[in-house]
Amino acid sequence: MARVFPQAAISSPYMSTERETFTVWMKSLVYQTNGLTVYNSNGEITYRVENYDKCSNEVHIMDLHGNILFTIRKKKLWLFGSWYVYRECGSFTSTEEVKPCARIKRSSIRDGDWEVRDETNEVFWILRFDPKFAFQIIDIHGNIIAQVKPKQSSNGITLGEDVLTLEVKPRVDHSLVVTLVTVYGLIKGVV
Repeated sequence: MARVFPQAAISSPYMSTERETFTVWMKSLVYQTNGLTVYNSNGEITYRVENYDKCSNEVHIMDLHGNILFTIRKKKLWLFGSWYVYRECGSFTSTEEVKPCARIKRSSIRDGDWEVRDETNEVFWILRFDPKFAFQIIDIHGNIIAQVKPKQSSNGITLGEDVLTLEVKPRVDHSLVVTLVTVYGLIKGVV
């Protein structure tokens, strides 16, 4: 997972020096399709996913303007599948070999958890909290990189099963975190 350490300047629009909080609505902006929409703390749409075919093995993460940031591809192996994340860097033909920036597979350590391995071979885990949609993304040292939980109003009322809060640690690529949230949604069958 691309991180920038404190001594480095942040030049990516997808990272911040502050903790970021997003609202994830597990619905598409397009009528009658699966997907999700991500809003920043100002209520502006920052990311979206339109999954026109729920049986598709390929999904795209887009910014507000429809520019593809990541492509997620499912590779089915026997009973379990793996998910490969590709960072978009222009057009390529199907004959070109493109290396994924992350691979997500079922964890062999704890049932229900998922292992994320990035292009530098650094390992992260998606740890679920409940059968619905609460989970954390942690690094190898157990530090929380991001957390997803049901969104609550200021009165403590849960806003629904399809409205979530995503909190992302400073200096973490939140576009990649949103991609991992999307993969988890695909695994759970809600995206």
